[in-house]
Formats: sequence, structure tokens, C-alpha cells
Amino acid sequence: MPDGRRLPIVGGNWKMHTDRAEAHRLLDALVDDLDGLEGVEVVVCPPAPWLGDAADAFDDTSLAVGAQDVYWVAQGAFTGAVAASQLVGTVEYVLAGHSERRQVFGETDEHVNLKLRAVLGAGLRPILAVGERHEEREAGRTIEVLERQLRAAFEGIPQIDDGFVIAYEPVWAIGTGLAATPEMAQEACAAVRAVVADRFGADVATTCRVQYGGSVNPANVEGFARQPDIDGALVGGAALHPDAFAAICRAVAAAF
Repeated sequence: MPDGRRLPIVGGNWKMHTDRAEAHRLLDALVDDLDGLEGVEVVVCPPAPWLGDAADAFDDTSLAVGAQDVYWVAQGAFTGAVAASQLVGTVEYVLAGHSERRQVFGETDEHVNLKLRAVLGAGLRPILAVGERHEEREAGRTIEVLERQLRAAFEGIPQIDDGFVIAYEPVWAIGTGLAATPEMAQEACAAVRAVVADRFGADVATTCRVQYGGSVNPANVEGFARQPDIDGALVGGAALHPDAFAAICRAVAAAF
């Protein structure tokens, strides 16, 4: 981190999109466009069936692979689930607590804590997602919700590493085309960093990387990247378009 600055990180979450041929084309395009880009760390989170393909495509490149989800039990009769230990050697990062897992699949703060522990225990790097619903923001409870989610996620975790990644993703902005303003995102990301400082100390909070996610695109990303407490972006829809995703990554790198 030159001059003590945090290296920003951009994640591309493909969600449940792409067939295998589409995934291969997208992976190849991202390698061509982004391999070796300085000033930003790039992580791509394809659907689980294509994780091995992504690991092969990104071998000997600067791009990293992330999983979209994980189960917290080490092994057993859990059809369809993937343990953290099974991801080792294929991915570097794992998403935990994404709002779609919370809202669509009913995952609780306790579940997120269990997943975070599993990821850390396997030696993988989590991207911990937090964010408020529309009615919570309208009620002025954004900071309260973020603090609750973070403290619950960190329950029983004695420390986190330098460069730990947290994604602030307001639920009302995900996939809606409605993005927070840079000022709104900065306020929330600063609050996230304050919770980390209170929980783990100021030094850890200084190195912690806080992404903004929620309808990020090439036209609006620079405004987020210029904020002092925003260290990159977690990208959804635009991550499926290599030109748009590459433009986002370059804009974040240019702001570093």
C-alpha cells in the first residue's frame, strides 16, 4: 500500500447468470482487459459450477476468484452445500452475508457469523456484506442496522487480518438501478470503519477495505471511488459485461 493507502478492491458478482460457454468468454475477456492492472485488486465471483474454470483461466494472472456462498459445516450429508475446506485451492475470497442470501434465503446474522468463522478457519479471505433495507433507511436506522450486522458477524472472532474486506450494499440499491449518492455511501462506509475500530482497534480499521455495492456502473463509480472511506466496489449487473466491468476497475485504479 504506497504511502499507507489502502489498495482498493473491485469484486464482480455474477450471481446466477451465465452458462459455461458464456462464462468462458467472459473470463477470457477479463483476463485480456484486466490482467496486470495496477492500483486495484480484482476479484470475480462466478456461479459455483464455473469456479474451477475461473481458477484455471486466472492461473498466473493478477485476477482472483471468489465464491458467492459457503456452508459453515466442515462435511456431512448436506446435499448441494459446499464447505469452506472444499473451496481451498480454487478460490481466494468468499462472499458472506450478501443481502440476497439474507432476504431471499432467510439467512440470519447468526448464519453470517457461522459462515465468516468457517471462511476464516479455512484460511480463505471473506468479503462480508452488510446493508439496510429501504424502510430502515427511511426510518433513519441505517447506522443502527450496520452496527448490528457487523457486531453479530464478528461475534466470537478475536481478530481480523489487515486488508479485511467489507461490502456496504444497501438492499434498496441492489439490482434496482438506484444507487446511493457518494455522500450517502461515504457516511455509511465511515460508520462501518468506526465499528471495526471499536471492535478490533484503530490500526485494523485503517487497513480494512470497505467497498460500496449497489447499481455501480462506469458512469457513477468515480464518485464513490473518490470518497475517503470507500475502497472499491462490489459490482453486480455490470460485472456480466466485460467492457463495463473493466471500465469500473480502471476508474477505481485511477482514483487510487
